[in-house]
Amino acid sequence: MDRRDFLKKAAATTVVTSLSSQLSYGAPDSFPCRVLGHTGEKVSLIGLGGYHIGMQSDEQESIRIIRTALDGGINFLDNCWDYNAGVSEERMGKALRDGYRQKAFLMTKIDGQTKQAATQQLEESLRRLQTDHIDLLQFHEVIRETDPARIFGEGGSMEVALAARKQGKIRYIGFTGHKSPDIHLKMLDTAFAHQFTFDTVQMPLNVMDAHYDSFEKKVLPVLVKHNIGVLGMKPMGDKIILHSKTASAIECLHYAMNLPTSVVITGCDSSSILQQAFEAARTFKPMGKDEIAQLLAKTASAAGKGEYELYKTTHNFDGTFQHPQWLG
Repeated sequence: MDRRDFLKKAAATTVVTSLSSQLSYGAPDSFPCRVLGHTGEKVSLIGLGGYHIGMQSDEQESIRIIRTALDGGINFLDNCWDYNAGVSEERMGKALRDGYRQKAFLMTKIDGQTKQAATQQLEESLRRLQTDHIDLLQFHEVIRETDPARIFGEGGSMEVALAARKQGKIRYIGFTGHKSPDIHLKMLDTAFAHQFTFDTVQMPLNVMDAHYDSFEKKVLPVLVKHNIGVLGMKPMGDKIILHSKTASAIECLHYAMNLPTSVVITGCDSSSILQQAFEAARTFKPMGKDEIAQLLAKTASAAGKGEYELYKTTHNFDGTFQHPQWLG
């Protein structure tokens, strides 16, 4: 059996571990945390999405949202070099002043797949975020069949990430993508072939994904088997899933939390949406099989063709498709 066949078999047969072994509540009034795979890091159940931070017209409101999240126990911060032309990172950097950097597990992403592009983007991210190190650096938008080979090839961005980790500029390495679970499996397979295991993998996990070209069914069991930190994103499909009228925002968040995710990343472009995320985390309880089945039954017909997961079926969410020069 070759490595690819092994991964497919693992995805089909691995039993998802119980949530009780991953939850860590500490004091009764503390924010729920989970362990980030084999890293052993404790990260908040909810992660604050970076894209929406840069969409706010009021920079000071963005800073307040970030600091309110950190003060309330959310320690996982998501970002990316290309979000809002760098505005998201710049605002997060300002928010992390005055001692707030010490409260945060800081993640950002780079698009560059060549040594030159990746080096430039990493240095720009460090400058914008006003930090000497990033806790987790991820290769962004692994959405093409050719991406794994470019990243791991000679002169590719993996060389930059490994050197940066050795220099103390980053601590952990992961990758993200929203297009195809098969491309995620190819990226994992390529890493294993290079004797490398990612620390984290980020992907869409939601009530629609469960029905259509599913990351949950194909990729999640592989990550669990290898104890790789699972970063769930798009729990509401950038609000598009809510337009289907089949599930509420809290139901969407709870569904993603019920999976063996280390973090569920959600965009918060207002204080009210941030409070909704707090409520979802604090009211979450592991869901039973019947409860899951009822929720999936409500979303099944709407999910069948991927029309509420446009990041899989269109180029609407593909920043590097619109700007291929970012790849280098």
